[in-house]
Amino acid sequence: MELDKDLRSRQETRDLIEQAETAFQELKRMEQPQVDRIAEAICEAGCAYARELGQMAAEETGFGNAKDKETKNRFAARRVWEAIREMKTVGILRTDPERKVWDVGVPVGVIAGIVPSTNPTSTVIYKAMIALKAGSPIVFSPHPNAVRCTRRAAEIVAQAAQKAGAPQGAIGCISTPTMDAVQELMHHKHTRLILATGGGAMVHAAYSSGKPAIGVGAGNGPAYIHRSADIPQAVSDIIRSKTFDNGTVCASEQSVIVEECCAERVKDEFRRQGTYFLSAQEAGCIAKLLLRADGTINPKVVGKTAVQIAQMAGLSVPETTRVLMARETEAGPTRPYSREKLCPILALFIEKDENSILDRAVEVLLGEGAGHTFSIHAKDEMVIRRFALEIPVSRFLVNTPSSLGGVGLTTNLFPALTLGCGAVGGSSSSNNIGPIDLINIRRVAWGTEKAELPENTELIETLTQEILRRLKTAR
Repeated sequence: MELDKDLRSRQETRDLIEQAETAFQELKRMEQPQVDRIAEAICEAGCAYARELGQMAAEETGFGNAKDKETKNRFAARRVWEAIREMKTVGILRTDPERKVWDVGVPVGVIAGIVPSTNPTSTVIYKAMIALKAGSPIVFSPHPNAVRCTRRAAEIVAQAAQKAGAPQGAIGCISTPTMDAVQELMHHKHTRLILATGGGAMVHAAYSSGKPAIGVGAGNGPAYIHRSADIPQAVSDIIRSKTFDNGTVCASEQSVIVEECCAERVKDEFRRQGTYFLSAQEAGCIAKLLLRADGTINPKVVGKTAVQIAQMAGLSVPETTRVLMARETEAGPTRPYSREKLCPILALFIEKDENSILDRAVEVLLGEGAGHTFSIHAKDEMVIRRFALEIPVSRFLVNTPSSLGGVGLTTNLFPALTLGCGAVGGSSSSNNIGPIDLINIRRVAWGTEKAELPENTELIETLTQEILRRLKTAR
């Protein structure tokens, strides 16, 4: 039976890719107004079904909460469309009369869209919109734990796109996402680009496929509360960020780093705003839950509330607890609190001075999350400048909730749900991924200088004869 399932899923994937390739032959001839109408239709459909899809995602996965997932769906639809509305992506993008160069946007072809279980519907809305805006079809591979809601999201945006003029097959979704199906999607001859959002193993598979890929790794962002910060506001931003959809956004804070001189003020403020500080024994109980034997995060804690996680560990905390915090002194693969925790749990590092804080932040990121996100809360621009030049990330956020600022909701970064980590993070891009990342650019260039032969043609002839003589001797 399992073999039959694998064969069926592989054949379904082949059929979807063939349909997408047929759709591409029509899409690649479309002009800018046509692809814009399609992208806008996806936006409107995403907004119209944001609540339904948010509820479906929360119920099916058990991660996060329906209200915040609805917000993510609206963000993926409306905010992304507003950012790309005026963007030129197909045809002649720009001309430079002085340099005599044109840039022409060229769609890449069939895109493989890998969808994570933490954002199973908003990712579909976002990726479908930027792919179609770029003139390319997309075939989605859902996470096995989020098939129903991901397929529903794909169905909604596909119907909207077709009504706006997209060819049938421009948006497809695998119904049985086996490993065979995923491999078929990544390796098929018509797949031109892989847009991978998910766990480390999936991203590694995308980059190992032999196809061009844009993959993003784990987030593990430290948040530095500097002594010049507005501490109550900094703590409020961090808690708001860490509790948004119960911590399932990869850009959310994973640890807080403070200097000894202001540590007690920071701790008091966290307590006042609903943080429960774990004792050493309680932290040990929670630590056993956080990671599985293979060192990966335990899905049982992902997207759960602080109270639910405490109960799983047999602990009793106040019902008003919003975040759990544990004191940490080291970073690395065997220190679960220094790792990415997709739930409302934070590590607290207390360091003696700014130099040791910088060293600790780099250590945390190089252990996991390099290239992703870092946040700082400070009024002192000199410390912001210093850290901005040293921290190995692609998103350096100042005085904002990290999860919301990283995706571009509370900052002016490009709004996106796929956040590139750059070379230091093993990613092909450091961008918040948008339509421009999904096109090739053809350069049309006029000659501006006349090529002239050297005056000493006799010398050129002599050299040519000598080269030919040596080649003949060598043979």
